[in-house]
Amino acid sequence: MTIICPSRRQLLLGLSGAAMCSIIPSKAMASRSTTGARTLSFYNRHTGERGAGTYWLDGNYQSEALNDFSHLLRDHRQNQAAPMDKRLFDMLHALQDHMSIQEEIHVISGYRSPKTNQMLSNASSGVAKKSYHMRGMAMDIAIPSIKLSSLRDAALSLKLGGVGYYPKSGFIHVDCGPVRSW
Repeated sequence: MTIICPSRRQLLLGLSGAAMCSIIPSKAMASRSTTGARTLSFYNRHTGERGAGTYWLDGNYQSEALNDFSHLLRDHRQNQAAPMDKRLFDMLHALQDHMSIQEEIHVISGYRSPKTNQMLSNASSGVAKKSYHMRGMAMDIAIPSIKLSSLRDAALSLKLGGVGYYPKSGFIHVDCGPVRSW
């Protein structure tokens, strides 16, 4: 007895049009990762400014919101803004989602100009000479209603970048560089 197994191609070619239509979904569903909105709100503790916006909508970053965020997160000492890395906003959104909160993020530091970073580095051993802040890839943040250690633990669990813990100063550092902690 000979067993004949048709190839996948032969099987598909042999199916009638009606049979083919029954195995192909009638409505294409978009991936959850490409639909929806990602919204953040910030309070800059140094300037007193607030800003909120949808920075990502249905798979597309929203340039107006990103520009507004970059201005809000500017180096307040030099009044200098630079584009912030989109991955940083994605990290913050993931952090809020992970903690099931949508509260305003208090920003202690966003972008730092090289001049400001040098000044801070000279004054403190806790400031990296090649800080991710200078590349728009880092923020020092707090969320007043969330215990700082809980915020740190949640950020660490995401494994999306660097997380620094500064309980005496009242903030955590997050960046979209390599995964590490201190």
